Amino acid sequence: MSVAVLLLLGLGLLEAEGRRNRCYFNRTQEYCVCYNLSEETIGSIIQCLPATVVEFRGGELEKYIAFPIRDLDPSAIDTLGSLVIRKIIIGDVLVPEILLARVLRFFSYTHVQELAFESCIFQGTGDWSDMDGQNLPILSLSFHNVTSTPLTGQEQAFSSLSRWLETLEELAVTDSHVTSLPCAIGTVFRALHSLDLAQNSLGDESLAPTFCQRAFPQLHVLSLQHNNLRSYHSVCKGVELLPELWHLDLSHNKLVADPFSSCQWPASLQHFNLSNTGLDDVPTPLPPKLEVLDLSHNHLRAVDFSLSSLKKLFLSQNMLQTVPSIRNYPMLDTLHLDNNSITELPWDEVKLLGRLQDVAVADNPFNCSCSGARGLQALAATGHLGQGWPGDYRCHSPAGYQGWPVSAVPVSVLRCDRAAVVAPLCVALALLGLAGA
Repeated sequence: MSVAVLLLLGLGLLEAEGRRNRCYFNRTQEYCVCYNLSEETIGSIIQCLPATVVEFRGGELEKYIAFPIRDLDPSAIDTLGSLVIRKIIIGDVLVPEILLARVLRFFSYTHVQELAFESCIFQGTGDWSDMDGQNLPILSLSFHNVTSTPLTGQEQAFSSLSRWLETLEELAVTDSHVTSLPCAIGTVFRALHSLDLAQNSLGDESLAPTFCQRAFPQLHVLSLQHNNLRSYHSVCKGVELLPELWHLDLSHNKLVADPFSSCQWPASLQHFNLSNTGLDDVPTPLPPKLEVLDLSHNHLRAVDFSLSSLKKLFLSQNMLQTVPSIRNYPMLDTLHLDNNSITELPWDEVKLLGRLQDVAVADNPFNCSCSGARGLQALAATGHLGQGWPGDYRCHSPAGYQGWPVSAVPVSVLRCDRAAVVAPLCVALALLGLAGA
């Protein structure tokens, strides 16, 4: 078997016959999936050649560790260069690192830009010396639910891969029990823009070593959701050396904010996700130049802070009883307040809310007295009330309107502002009386 075929098999995902072992090509999506290919049925991989995404599932790579892998001849290089495959996914397989190290360099002849490993076990250690000074076209690398030896002590391997890794733009290592990344490894990723470390075991003490001086200097997007982070202050201190960070996701961590502590968030931070973090109060300090802040699914009872740069504020699924003052956010265009304890929109706030592009206040216990219903109906009339109107806006009180759609509550002047009708009527009667006299 040629090295070119081995590469197309995603490092040789071969298996004995007896199970489903062929490739399936979806021409519409240009997506090809191969299951447990055997040498006897290798011909089915030909139909994957027009695909832009190829996925390999299952196999026994370990029995090919000793397979002789020679340099490619010019015709094989031309063949690899002609393929349109842009993404390769490898899943449900044990990957010997020694084999991976021997084959990875041949990706330099392809146009593959994304490489993903899902539910894989990486076994042993590889000799990465052949990758010294090697460039690869792969810009996005992801590992999901993988098991490997600890990264500590593998600095030499990363040094051999540095020529490629320093051009990598996206890296994801999710649901893989990661507790930290050695500082020396982070400094290799010179061009990385996005780092996803969700669903791991990162704690407060692991952030400072991971994001040390000169590590990830171009990082824009950092995802840390579903980890073991506890201290808002420690997270702030842990990422303060990321000079280009503009999007930080801390959702689904149980954070506690110390009101007397201080730290300095990266000045570049604009998008901040603190949803599902168990917060009882808005933490301080907040990044000073925030444009998007997500505080949904927490336990907030009040929101009282000012941010002149804020454009989008998400406060759904909290315990708010009043609408935060829009005057604190002069640039705001989006406000979500679904599923809180808000009973009424004050009329002076309705006028301000009507200037926003997207407002959502669905599933609150609305008091449909005249002022309560009138405010929501007036806001809906602006056309900026978001998804859910009118079906998800229902009256909680008074008893006579309980369960009614807010849109159906009558708010006529005769019913709701009798003084506005009675006063002119009295004046008219008085004038008639004077005329008769």
